[in-house]
Amino acid sequence: MVDVLVLTEKVKNTIVLGESHFREFKSAFEGRPDNKKPRLVKSICSDIGEALVAFANADGGEILIGVEDNGTITGIPHDDTDIQTMLNAINTHVYQKQQLPIVSANKITLDDKVILYFSVNKGSTMIYQLPDGRCVRRKDKSTMPAEINQIQFERQEVKSREYDRHFVDGVTVSDLDLPLLQSIADKYIKGLSIERYLQQVGLAEYGIAGLRLKMAAVLLFASDIDKWHPRSQVRFLKINGNTLEAGEKYNVISDDSVKGNIFELIMKAWENLRSYLAYKTEFGSNSRFEQKYIYPEDAVRETILNAIAHRDYSIMNGIEIYIFDDRMEIKSPGALLSTLTIKNLYELEGSHESRNSLIAKVLRENQLMRELGEGMKRIFGLMEEQELTKPELYSNGSWFKVTLLNKTVFNQKEIEWLNNFEQFNLTKLQKQVVLLGLGNRDIAPNDIFRALNISNTETEKFTQEVTVLRKAGILTEIMTSNQAFHMAKKIKKDKKDIARYRIVLP
Repeated sequence: MVDVLVLTEKVKNTIVLGESHFREFKSAFEGRPDNKKPRLVKSICSDIGEALVAFANADGGEILIGVEDNGTITGIPHDDTDIQTMLNAINTHVYQKQQLPIVSANKITLDDKVILYFSVNKGSTMIYQLPDGRCVRRKDKSTMPAEINQIQFERQEVKSREYDRHFVDGVTVSDLDLPLLQSIADKYIKGLSIERYLQQVGLAEYGIAGLRLKMAAVLLFASDIDKWHPRSQVRFLKINGNTLEAGEKYNVISDDSVKGNIFELIMKAWENLRSYLAYKTEFGSNSRFEQKYIYPEDAVRETILNAIAHRDYSIMNGIEIYIFDDRMEIKSPGALLSTLTIKNLYELEGSHESRNSLIAKVLRENQLMRELGEGMKRIFGLMEEQELTKPELYSNGSWFKVTLLNKTVFNQKEIEWLNNFEQFNLTKLQKQVVLLGLGNRDIAPNDIFRALNISNTETEKFTQEVTVLRKAGILTEIMTSNQAFHMAKKIKKDKKDIARYRIVLP
């Protein structure tokens, strides 16, 4: 039986937190502010079904009926029969009466107003559909259409997907890092007790014998992680050269590990790894000495975070990081989920699928993970900003690997050309323009637009970059705008296709 007081507090906290990837509010009214009237029951039921299906197909979540988008409680003006119809939407507004993994479907009273509270777990045994056969899933604060084959998964993945949600026998709150947990609870809602926080975020539930903790709570907060998971660790191997040798040629210079709960592991892994990646110390712009790294610092941190958050904890192996002279490989236990492909990730469209939905939720709400699905996109972007080759991704039946390459995007000929302009500290975009002059080639405006990866209508960006290069004396005009106009007219070409610039060596 649901503890009404606990549920009421949980709902109040949910309203305080506001809408998110995991929470949605829906009004039971419609119309202008000065002429509100009750919404049709059918419409409300559709909202309930759509939200719960979307949450179940993503990372789980909650929907409140009778609460406005801004968190104002306006209640449900409908009678008991209509309210019962809404509560039954968990059965009537799902495809062929599929059984959603419902956690709660309850009527409660807040501020003397009736509201409905529904919560659902992430699905792990089937893909859920709406009555008309459509498939939807939650992405950030929106419900998005999805193809069923995009979220199909194999039966062997069920254990992996459910691992962080199963209850752990014998563990109590005293087995957790209480100072860490209390600080996390206070950041979530000031004054919230540890027990209430664990229930609020779905990491624990009260049973007959007291508070029962899920594996996600243990992995995130255990004070002695070895007692519950022997391989919550990251291993670092520094290799002399670009190939790992065996036997007499064994070339591992150092081999060490860090372990701990997930919050500890994220911090310890980066602190340990950074010593391998620093290649020089120089006097920075803030008049202080700064460490410079082989790879973008944030790209490495994001890669480690993704590995820790999305690895398969049902496999009793740890994460391994191999640091070669020319690359770094981060290997995580567990294959890429069948709902994702390497191609999806390379397309950088924010493809996302959480193996550990509770862990991902806690990390995101503590601002350790940014928008869901954006991690890989961010890693690729940071490598590109530093002019390094894009990461390589690989997955087999046992592990997933990200390789960060210590290799520039420019070939040797381009590097030699760009070295002529080293004194100017050119940006990546400016270098792309300068490369157009390789081989003493004359340059048209449309060449520059393409080099900047913008359309030829985005003149503000074009002017900004061209002005900098012209002021530096790198880009010179060999034909005036007026001359280019007459030339284009004469040969019947677009003026922007007329070569009127040239790169000048300093």
